[in-house]
Amino acid sequence: METYIEKKQDEDLDIKYQVEDFDGEDNHESSLDLNVNKSKFLFKLDACILTYVCLQYWINYVDRVGFSNAYVTGMKQSLNLTGKDFNLINTCFSVGYIISMIPHNIMLLKVKPKFYLAFCTLVWGVLTIVLHCAKDFKQCCAIRFFQGIFESCTFSGTHLILGSWYLERELPFRSAIFTSSGLIGSLFSGFMQVGIYNSMDGLQGMQGWRWLFIIDGIITMPIALLALFIFPDTPDLMIHQIEKSSDMPNAGILSKAGHYLDKLSIVNKVFSNDEIKYAKKRLPIRDGTIVGSSQDEGAKNNFITTLTSWSVWKRIFGRWHWYLFSLVWALGGLNISWSSNSTFMLFLTEKGYSISQRNHYPMGIFAVGIVATLATSVFLTFKPKGHLVPSICISVVLFITAIMIKTNPNKDVQVFIAQYLAGIAYAGQTVFFSWCNVVTANDIQERAITLASMNMFSGAVNAWWSIIFYPATDVPSFTNGTYAMMATTVATAVVSAAIWYLYKQDELKRAAKINYVDLHEDALR
Repeated sequence: METYIEKKQDEDLDIKYQVEDFDGEDNHESSLDLNVNKSKFLFKLDACILTYVCLQYWINYVDRVGFSNAYVTGMKQSLNLTGKDFNLINTCFSVGYIISMIPHNIMLLKVKPKFYLAFCTLVWGVLTIVLHCAKDFKQCCAIRFFQGIFESCTFSGTHLILGSWYLERELPFRSAIFTSSGLIGSLFSGFMQVGIYNSMDGLQGMQGWRWLFIIDGIITMPIALLALFIFPDTPDLMIHQIEKSSDMPNAGILSKAGHYLDKLSIVNKVFSNDEIKYAKKRLPIRDGTIVGSSQDEGAKNNFITTLTSWSVWKRIFGRWHWYLFSLVWALGGLNISWSSNSTFMLFLTEKGYSISQRNHYPMGIFAVGIVATLATSVFLTFKPKGHLVPSICISVVLFITAIMIKTNPNKDVQVFIAQYLAGIAYAGQTVFFSWCNVVTANDIQERAITLASMNMFSGAVNAWWSIIFYPATDVPSFTNGTYAMMATTVATAVVSAAIWYLYKQDELKRAAKINYVDLHEDALR
């Protein structure tokens, strides 16, 4: 049976190790004396977690891509927007998205995830509806800024939750399904915009692009509330809920309110107590303290308190993980920016393609992204530590697409092929976020901050990158953008190789330490 190593940091920040089998079962016979069918447990877990996070990410992308679709189907003319206005509005969204990422991940460990995710989704749904009332550039900037704040809980927050439930070999496929749901949302938004434009343009005196925002927002509402019924929070919080249920008569008002809302959920009916305990036992021992976990009173600290401790930041900034994963996804996000900044849609508009074609043709990019993401997840399922291979493949393909567009920006066939190939960049989400979850699996605080920082730095660079390298005024050549993508793809490959090498060195050190401990124990016997 293949093994992997889990670590735990003691009071002196020395590292202790425990070897578990690939299924996450403790080698001590008594540790998992639970009545659990593993296959059934995983099915239930997927049904509850993936159903919600995929729907949430799907509508997130429907809302996000809907703005680009609205821009090319009448919004630009109605509000007298220019090409640079489009980029600046997207930058306002990015700024809101960036500044709230780390706070969101902290809150997800402070507040029950199902409550927090439902709240954020509900607010951005309301803001999506409000966007249909926008009358000028400034109002669009303000609304999109606040949309960015609340939508940013989805991506890095979901990867944090996935890493709290799933094992190393289970993560890539779940991450791929999650990522694909966003790409499906992009596909759906294009079809929906065309349908709305053709059937509702002028209805009740409103243009079709305004109806798009209303319908997007209405769809978002039930998805937000669904979290209260099916989302299972984290293993620690569920165990805490079981242990503390008897204390409800003495609880405060907010605790009682949360308890009664918990009763709306089907999760406690779906999962047995043994399954919840199994969910906790099969995971790596964590360095960080999770809010709501059951521990000795003297050792119980909430996440905010622990976050202010120097020892936490010493762990985070004293390792290479935070630096390289933040850097590699900043680069990975720039690779995606060729597609996410709607360069193909702008090309089609510049070339005089019809409104229907402008909305339909870019869907091929997302279809390629879905196929590439799922193919990557299958590869990583069989090669759990093989993240370097797909990262290099993605870099090579994107380098080639940049050359294709640079050499013939006015040749439609070549541009179409290059734009569709660029969709492979979306597979990087599965590669790098699952990789980070694996490397930082044993330290919940480091994992929360690193996952959020990856998305934060990516968004921070993208906020100004698109203005410089992908302005709507540079259609169709995007000369600076093609050179930029060549540079970022090479850099991505180099940083990926560095991560692979350093992680391999860490694994060798861990194996050596385990051998030393085993020899020492044998000597004592």
